[in-house]
This record gives sequence, structure tokens and C-alpha cells, in this order.
Amino acid sequence: MSVPDFDLLRRLTPARVRLDAAARPMPLSALLSFQEDHAAARDAIHAALDMDGLAAALGPRPCLRVESLATDRTTYLRRPDLGRQLAPQAALPRLDCPLALVICDGLSAPAVMAQAPGVVAALSDRLPELAAQPVVLVRGGRVAIGDPIGAALGARMVLVLIGERPGLSVADSLGAYLTLNPRPGLRDSARNCVSNIHLRGGLSHEAAADRLAWLVREARRIGTTGVALKDESGKDALAGGRPADMPGIRPE
Repeated sequence: MSVPDFDLLRRLTPARVRLDAAARPMPLSALLSFQEDHAAARDAIHAALDMDGLAAALGPRPCLRVESLATDRTTYLRRPDLGRQLAPQAALPRLDCPLALVICDGLSAPAVMAQAPGVVAALSDRLPELAAQPVVLVRGGRVAIGDPIGAALGARMVLVLIGERPGLSVADSLGAYLTLNPRPGLRDSARNCVSNIHLRGGLSHEAAADRLAWLVREARRIGTTGVALKDESGKDALAGGRPADMPGIRPE
């Protein structure tokens, strides 16, 4: 690829593209940028979730707060299994709801603070049943903690929003995992994932909500989630899209 081609790629992604093709030291500006992003990723992994701030950002909807068996951040990072289990003191009401919403800090509390309120607001516009349901906030949670939470609530389906592992380009990316008939012991193949939700070249809150709402409706229609549920929410958009719709791409 020519240099102009790489310049085009750089405009389309926050990722590092072809820093230098020659065998010479990295430019100081690129080195400092790398160190800054690496520090941001480390900070995101160790950051604590501000439960009060998150509850306030979610607006007037009620919030239920629970914790996992990972009692501190070090334990959480070293023992993923404990992050999948509810602490014994966790008390959740039986709601018998069609869809439960769970928000976990995961590997990036900043991602949750930055993205979750916007995604929840967009989802509520598309899935009216969410408006009357409390949101479960989890400290020290992994994706699978949604299974015992959903089972305790009596939820037909559970949607877990969780901070994704930070990278050197984005440290505040959110992931969403949808599971039908949640219960302890499910495999990850029973879930559908929508990832890379962030505002720096990732999936926007509105686009993520569109995709998740489609998955929820389709899961109800076919009675399953996971590998048997294929995400075809963007099929119509792809069929009608044009190269000119993408920034920096010129139609032939």
C-alpha cells in the first residue's frame, strides 16, 4: 500500500497503522502517545466503579446493587471464577420479568460510566418493557454473573452491559451480552454479544440499541440465544448501503 492509502486508513480508525516502515527509532510523538494510551488502559482495569454516579446517570429508574465473590480488584483480576458468582449477601426480588438489565464494571469501569447510560436510554426507547424494570448494578462482575441474577429475578432473558478489556486505542469500550433462560452453569455459546460500543470510531449507542433490540425480538421469536441466533440486524442496511456512505471511501 502507498503512503496515501495508509493516511486514509488512519482517518478511519483510532488504531495505530504503519507507524514507520523503516528500521529506525519510533518518533517521540508516537512513543509518548503509546505510553499515554498504555497508562490509560492500565488505569481503566484498576479503576473502581462509582455506583452512586452510575445510578445518578441512569436517571430516575430504580437500581439494585449487588457484588460478586471477588471482594477486591486484585482478586477480581486473578480469580475470574469469583466474578461469575453472586456474593451470599446479595438479595434480589422475584420480578418474573421478560427482560432483566444488568450493568457490571468488568475490566473497564470508565467504559461503563461513559457508555452504559446512553445505551440504556436508547434501549428504553426501543424496548418499552425496560422502563418499568430496575437495573441491577454489579461490582466485580463478569459476564456470567448475569445468569444467577436473571434466575433470581425470574427473568425470561438477561442483558449484561459490561466494560470490555481496554486496548491501546480505546480504554472505554462497552460490551453487551444477551442470554435467554438465564441460570447458573450456562456456557458462553448460549449468549449473543454486541461489542466495541464507544464513541471513538466504535458502535454508537443508537446503533448498539438497534442491534440489541433486534436480537431480543428475534430471540423471543425463535426461542433461543447463542450460536443458533445469527445477528442479521444489519442485513437491510448492507443491502442498501453505498461506498459513499462510509467516510473517506470514494465510490468507483
